[in-house]
Amino acid sequence: MTQAEHYAWASRYALLYGELMARYVTTIPSSLTQQEAFAYMADLHNFAKWDKGVVKVVQVEGKGAGLGTIFDVTVKGFGKSTSTLRYTTTEYDEFSNILVRGVNTLFTSIDRVTVNKTDTGCEVIYDATLTANWIIAPMNLLLGKVFNKIGDTATRGLRKVLA
Repeated sequence: MTQAEHYAWASRYALLYGELMARYVTTIPSSLTQQEAFAYMADLHNFAKWDKGVVKVVQVEGKGAGLGTIFDVTVKGFGKSTSTLRYTTTEYDEFSNILVRGVNTLFTSIDRVTVNKTDTGCEVIYDATLTANWIIAPMNLLLGKVFNKIGDTATRGLRKVLA
C-alpha cells in the first residue's frame, strides 16, 4: 500500500470509527530548574516512579537519556496481564524537548515532554497519544476514556515528583 493509499484508508476509517488515537495533555508546574526537570523526565527509568501503570523499565540501547536510546517499558494490562512497549527516543533537545515512541503489536504510544523555564522554576508539559493498532483498531473509540484515567493517575504522580 502506498503512503497516499494509507492516508486515504485512514481518513475513511476516521469517518467510520472517529479519532484514530487517544490523547492526554497535562501541564505540571515545578520548583525544579528546567535542567533538573528535563533530566528527570528524559530518563525513562523514572517512568515507574511516577506512573503507577508502569511495572518496569529496562534500557535496551544507549546509556541514560539521549537521542536514539531504546527502552522496554512494561505496563499493566487488563486483569493481571502486562504488555511491553519498546520506546525509542526520536527527538532530544537538551533541557527543553524529548519525543519518545513506544510500539508493540497492539499499541503505539507517542509521548512528548516539553520543559519551559518559569520565574519559579519550570513547567513540564506532557503530551501523549495512544493508538490501538491493526485488528484492535476499533478500540480507539473507547481508548480515550481509559487513557484519561491512566493520564490522571500519572499526573498525580508527576505532581509529587516534580513539586
